[in-house]
Amino acid sequence: MLFNSFEFIFGFLPIALGAYWLLARYPAPRLWFLLAASLLFYSYWDWRFTPLLAASILLNWAAAAHFFTHQKRAVLIAAIVGNLTLLGIFKYLGFFESVILPGAGWQPSAARLALPLGISFFTFHHIIYLADLLAGRAPHYRLRDYALYIALFPQILAGPLVRHSEIVPQFHERLLRAGWQERFAQGLALFVLGLVKKLFLADALAALADPVYARSTMGSLSVGEAWTAALAFPLQIYFDFSGYSDMAIGLARMFGLNLPYNFDRPYRATSLQDFWHRWHMTLSRFLRDYLYIPLGGSRQPLPGHLCALLATMVLGGLWHGAGWNFVLWGGLHGIGLSSGVLWRRWLRPMPEAIGWVLLMLFLLASWVLFRAPTLQSALHVLTAMTGQGTAAPLSGGTTILLAAAVALIGPTSQALVGRLQPRRWIAPAGAAATIAVLLKLADGPSYEFIYFHF
Repeated sequence: MLFNSFEFIFGFLPIALGAYWLLARYPAPRLWFLLAASLLFYSYWDWRFTPLLAASILLNWAAAAHFFTHQKRAVLIAAIVGNLTLLGIFKYLGFFESVILPGAGWQPSAARLALPLGISFFTFHHIIYLADLLAGRAPHYRLRDYALYIALFPQILAGPLVRHSEIVPQFHERLLRAGWQERFAQGLALFVLGLVKKLFLADALAALADPVYARSTMGSLSVGEAWTAALAFPLQIYFDFSGYSDMAIGLARMFGLNLPYNFDRPYRATSLQDFWHRWHMTLSRFLRDYLYIPLGGSRQPLPGHLCALLATMVLGGLWHGAGWNFVLWGGLHGIGLSSGVLWRRWLRPMPEAIGWVLLMLFLLASWVLFRAPTLQSALHVLTAMTGQGTAAPLSGGTTILLAAAVALIGPTSQALVGRLQPRRWIAPAGAAATIAVLLKLADGPSYEFIYFHF
């Protein structure tokens, strides 16, 4: 059930919202209902994975409860290892087979396990809580609250990555506290803006990029095709994922909950470090707090600092997908961030305009690695971008220019919603958006959100 589908917008969402707000004065039934609705939402994709999700919730909560009773850190460490093992089996088994088995003279198995939707995100949510328990900065939650933290339907499939301390205390706040109408209107506005990003920008850009990357697996491309794909995909993934994040944050706010923002105009960054402060911000802080800092971070001598950066980004790349292209993508970002450390230590600050141009060139090349189905197809795209291909014009130039202008010049969704006082304009805007969505959904294919694959 996609957020941009008829069955969600005109089926699941109105029913879930109506029942939830009818229970506004009954906290316990309201939270149990939201948990049940979240599990139903997850089960819609493939009910066979729901027992896996439920078992992961029960086992991790039981490990935490055992720790509070017996104070055995080994239980939490075992639970973290178990979560990573489960993720590895479902997501990385085939990749590791392809790397290890041929060297041992064995052939990898052709069979592959289906990847449960959202497993990367709900596994990381488990790890956030368990790691915070190990560090002594997490309380013991009742099972219902912990289950809702993990399974909450706006965030379970593709984030944002939310810390338990940011969301669980909100479960016990009064739903009808002062300002609830404004928060609901802001949530609806964010959902509409995210939906517009997805349907009218991300999907239009996908129609430009996807066919080129499909052809890249078959051989060389024209210069125009390569540049079309290289320019369209960075904008596509931005509007697709920031649109999803806006919709998720907006949905949560309509249910009286605040999720952290995830994007802050990343293509206005003037350095790679600045880019990662603005892009998928909840993942960036997870990698920083639960991987980079435990590896020593910047507190150690320079060689260790650079190694920690590189390891963090390589593992961050591998988290996105089981393939060498993701490893290389993460490695390139690790090298880029390390180069930034060396530059800031030994050289004068780079002019912002030059920094922005160099960053955009770096991102164009690295996003090709991220998107291409194989390393060979990435090489086909990059080779054609250098002019080694047949001459052909760029496609979709107007769409790309419009999307680039919105990404570079336009305000963020949260700033726009904050400025325009949603209660005054949400009714006419919502009606117009509903008509536009109906026409758009009826007019063409609906693309799945990119991060559902991760």
